[in-house]
Amino acid sequence: MRSMTGFGKGEAMAPDGTIFSAELSSVNRKQLEIRINLPAEFSGLDPVARRILGSGISRGAVSLKLTRNHGAGSRPAVRINQELFQQLAESCVEIRTRFGLSAEFSPSALFSVPGVLENQVPDLEQPELVAAFEQAVRTALNAFLAMREAEGEALRQDLAGRLNFLRDKLEAIRPFTAEISERIKQRLLEKLEAENLVADPGDERLLRELLFYADRADVTEEITRLESHFRQFTSFLNNNAEPVGRSLDFLVQEMFREITTLGNKASSSDISPLVVAFKSELEKIREQVQNVE
Repeated sequence: MRSMTGFGKGEAMAPDGTIFSAELSSVNRKQLEIRINLPAEFSGLDPVARRILGSGISRGAVSLKLTRNHGAGSRPAVRINQELFQQLAESCVEIRTRFGLSAEFSPSALFSVPGVLENQVPDLEQPELVAAFEQAVRTALNAFLAMREAEGEALRQDLAGRLNFLRDKLEAIRPFTAEISERIKQRLLEKLEAENLVADPGDERLLRELLFYADRADVTEEITRLESHFRQFTSFLNNNAEPVGRSLDFLVQEMFREITTLGNKASSSDISPLVVAFKSELEKIREQVQNVE
């Protein structure tokens, strides 16, 4: 089981000395959302990065930032925009002549003007360059997944402990459920007596009505379903082969539905506090499940 939050870094060097540095991070999101920030000259490799990330991540808002640096054995590949440089130089000469300024000016001053020096577009068809790019992204992804798994283990232990709390509360509720049907029947008979209506305990029609209302108050089905949900929840907690966040979220919703129905049917002062405690802990589980991939 993995958390949806994580961070990882990776670096790789191309044969020409170019160093790729990748940083990968994520936060919670129901679906997979990938944001990639690449140097403009490497925008053509965006699909490559998305393919790599999509192979290892299924949920979360994921951000990849990749930078390109030049190692000791490489030099930035730049060129001078001759047309722009010529326009700027001619304008400098014209301004100097018109206003009688000093004839001295340094060409290096024009190199600081945006657009005069341009990075040469790398050849994205070079296998070595693309391989270094992929290695940086994969290294960051592996570190990212390792952190997700470590946090996921902490989540698994926390959720397992909270699930045991729910089991204990359900076991505390169980003894009181055996009295629900009899209590409902007794309550109906008391209401008839309060209205001065003679109730013959041997009346078959009356017995059918009493059984009908008593069966509606029976919570055996809800308890059985909750126990089934507990088993499935445990199974997903121990599943390390695939993402389980959506499945856990669905089971939590089903548990809420069952315990709510149980509380409404029981309508008992003995059971109500236990149901409230059950729901309170289940809400904490729901919040934690939002962090599971």
